[in-house]
This record gives sequence, structure tokens and C-alpha cells, in this order.
Amino acid sequence: MSAGGQSKLMGVIRVSSGNFLEQYDFFVFGYFAAAIGRTFFPQGNVANGDFISLMLALMTFGAGFLMRPIGALVLGAYIDAHGRRAGLILTLALMSVGTLAIAIVPGYATLGLAAPLLVVISRLIQGFSAGVELGGVSVYLAEIATPGNKGFYVAWQSGSQQVAVIFAALLGVALNQTLGSANMQAWGWRIPLLIGCAIIPFLFWLRSSLLETETFLTRKRHLTAGEIVRSMATNWRIIVLGMAMVIMTTVSFYLITAYTPTFGKQVLKLGDIEVLIVTVCVGVSNLFWLPVSGALSDRIGRRPLLIGTTVLAIVTAYPVMSWLVANPTFGHLLIAELWLSFLYGCYNGAMVVYLTEIMPVEVRTAGFSLAYSLATVIGGMTPAICTGLIEYFGDKAAPGAWMALAAVVGLGAVLLIGRDRAPYVREVHA
Repeated sequence: MSAGGQSKLMGVIRVSSGNFLEQYDFFVFGYFAAAIGRTFFPQGNVANGDFISLMLALMTFGAGFLMRPIGALVLGAYIDAHGRRAGLILTLALMSVGTLAIAIVPGYATLGLAAPLLVVISRLIQGFSAGVELGGVSVYLAEIATPGNKGFYVAWQSGSQQVAVIFAALLGVALNQTLGSANMQAWGWRIPLLIGCAIIPFLFWLRSSLLETETFLTRKRHLTAGEIVRSMATNWRIIVLGMAMVIMTTVSFYLITAYTPTFGKQVLKLGDIEVLIVTVCVGVSNLFWLPVSGALSDRIGRRPLLIGTTVLAIVTAYPVMSWLVANPTFGHLLIAELWLSFLYGCYNGAMVVYLTEIMPVEVRTAGFSLAYSLATVIGGMTPAICTGLIEYFGDKAAPGAWMALAAVVGLGAVLLIGRDRAPYVREVHA
């Protein structure tokens, strides 16, 4: 059977379901980084103990991204050799193991050093899985898309992440209202992770009914894992440029989602409910702009959107953050985050589908995943990097400069890919 006979809508839902779990768990970890830090990395009464504890938690959050390139190579080659469906079920299984482990591991007070070690191992397992999850989902959506609508279809890979943002943030608001901030910091942060574990069987049911894509089935020969790795080595230039292009996405995404609650509470000194409401609004905004941008890129091309949004980010990211920190109110945080959300959504809606198009078809999943994963090693460290920049420079607006720098890198990559476009693009707007 092929994907051509199944409902397109259900195909999008089925393939995106596992992506929801991956991103949901990542966001919960980011939202409750301070509480997780105190649970697994307590610093007692040492100087700057809270800062050290938070940084260790954020570094653990980032540790998962270090495994992504390895996962991209290993699991990406598996998917390109054995099929999109088989690989996507495997990634969901690995992600589930990591989520369950973090949810149930006792804290440092109970297990001692074993507790943070187990959490780090769980994050590495999640990162290994996530290394190919986004690539596998994006390629699947690109290959089932109707003619002329590839950008719109692929945008729902990122769209499923926004559903996870909204759900996790709303759950955080409800739990804070019910349990209170003290209980949430002590043990309530585990509840969202346990809820994620509870929906795993449903997600397996959805993804197990995936059908293979026509593109994969009609290929007369599939490369072996070794041949895929050699092909990626041959195409190293486009993978590096793809990585540079993705850096803008990963930095802006983790800045406006996973880092927002920590930034709002720890730096701007706003309330838990306020920053979670802003995060919900960011998720809704992202969910709106991503498919709009994807559909627009189908009509006017990918590059105009990519160039325009990176230029806007370079010019406005730091001034907007400076304006926010000068008068840190709920309203100002919301306005600033919605502007950054607009930039992220317009860029990413065009970028993800463009990345699937510039990769050679025989290594599409592995090449996409490796480029994306290398970028997330940098972008995924955004919460820790921003925290460190603020502490070192004493400038609360430093996250805006970090996003502007990422936009410079993204713009350069887009311009270079445009110059070398012909040798790489196999089916742009097909």
C-alpha cells in the first residue's frame, strides 16, 4: 500500500503525532528548568547557587542536542534504506523511553549523583531520537504533498510543535492555579511529564497506521547505510549550508518558546501565570504564521521570505528586547514575543520545505536530519547561552543580540545556497 490512497489530513495527523511528543517533552523541561535544577542539581548555600543550579539544568536540556547529529546519521540512514514508516515508529519508541525515565527518576536527595546522571542519559536518548524525527516527518510530508502545496504541507511539521507548546503551557497554567507555585516547584513539574507518558499508547496507535510514501516505494533501488553516509560526505557543502540556514530557526524557536518562561520569571521577575500565558500566545501565533508562510512560499518562492525575515530579525531583534527590558511588563513581553514569533514563523515556514528540496533525494532524510541536528546543537543551547550572556555582560537584552547573530548566519547561508542553487535543488516547487 502507498500513502497515495490514504486521507491526506489523516496522514498529516499520524506523522505529526510523534513529533508532538518529542517537542512537548522538550518544552516541559524548558518551562520547569529552575525546578528541575533544584531537584537534580541542588547547590545548597554556595554563592550564586540558584544560578549554578539553573545553568546545570539548562546544560542538561542542551545535552540532548549533542546526540542529534549521531541520531541523524544512524537513524537517518535507516529511514532512507528501510522506509519512512519504520523509522518514524522507531524514533517514537526511543523518545518514549527518555520521557518516562525523566518523569519517574527520584531527585538528588534520594539517589545522590545517580539522579542527575540518569536524567542526562535520558536526555541523550531523547536527543538521539530527535536527531531524525524532524527530518523524517518533514520528508514524509513533502512526499505526500499535493502538487504546488509542498510548503503548506511541510509547515505542519513545525505546526505540530506549536500544538505541543500550547498544550504544555496551558497545562502549566492550570497546574499552577490548582497546586500553587510552591508545589509546582517541589514536585508538580513531574505531572506534565507523566501526562505525556499517558498519551504514548495513543500516539503509537496513530503512527503505526502510517502508510509508506509513493516516492520511497517507486524508487527501484535503495542505498545501503554505507552508501548513504558516503553520499552525504560527497554533498558536505549543501549540508553545511543547510545547517547554517537552520541556525536561525533553532535559535529563534527555543528563544521564544522554551526560554520564555525562564526569562520572564528569572530575569524580568514576572509571575508564573503571566509568562505561561505569553507562551500560549506565542504557540498560537507560531501555529498561524507557519502554514501561512509555507503556503505563501508556494506562490512567491522560498527565498524572498527567507531573505526578508532574516533582514528584519537583524534590524529589530535587539532593539525589541531592549525596549522590553527597559519596562518589563506582561503587555510588553507579549508584544515583543509576538513580533519575534512573526519572524520565526515566516522564516521557518519557508525554510523547512526549502531544506527538503535542496537535499539529494537518495539521502533526503539523512541529509536533512544531519543539517538540522548540527544546527540544534547550537540553537538548542539558546536557553543556557542567553542565561550566560546576561550574567557575563549584565545586559538583559542580550538574547536579542544572540537572535540577530543567528539571523546573520541564516541570511548568509540563503544567499550562498542561491548562488549554488542549480547543482542541488532537485524538485523546487514540484
